[in-house]
Amino acid sequence: MEFIATYDELRTVYKTPEPDAGSIRKELKKLDGHCKAFIARSPFVLIGSSDGMGNADVTPKGDKPGFAAILDDNTIAIPDRPGNNRLDTLENIIVNPAVGLLFLIPGMNETLRVNGEARITVDAGLRERLTVDGKPPLSVVVVTVKAAYMHCAKAFMRSDLWKPEAWPDRKSMPTLGQILHDQLSLEETPAETDRWLDDAYAKSMW
Repeated sequence: MEFIATYDELRTVYKTPEPDAGSIRKELKKLDGHCKAFIARSPFVLIGSSDGMGNADVTPKGDKPGFAAILDDNTIAIPDRPGNNRLDTLENIIVNPAVGLLFLIPGMNETLRVNGEARITVDAGLRERLTVDGKPPLSVVVVTVKAAYMHCAKAFMRSDLWKPEAWPDRKSMPTLGQILHDQLSLEETPAETDRWLDDAYAKSMW
């Protein structure tokens, strides 16, 4: 198998010497009203990051719509709620602040892409502002926006992501308890692991 190794080879495959002019023009250097409205309605964002050695990671963050706070035209604050404590994204940000964000709104095929630089804070005032059910986030990822633009709908249209009739039957797929049982050779049964997970979800969402 041969691989493309140069910019010229890549552009030859796509039969265009440069990106489409419209796709470049739509890139904003700060959040406009449409970007802010999109973020305010989004309950879910994917954060792409990488460490200083080329190892990449993408992590999901989700909460009630508008959970990511807009601090100003160039700054977004994303709360970090309790999780598995791997801290992959946060550790990456410590050594490499470059991040890519993808905001989604259920049922909407277009997405909002934001690229920028991130820092981590435990500022008391900001954590208080992002409190849910009396529980502030453990920390907050503050992203300085370098580029923001709407992404077209083709990927979501091709995948039928928001069409329930296209979704697989969940019962045809293993539970997380079954997957972990098989992958980790756990002594407890899959059903026991699923019950533990359900209990953990109920007690530690925020």
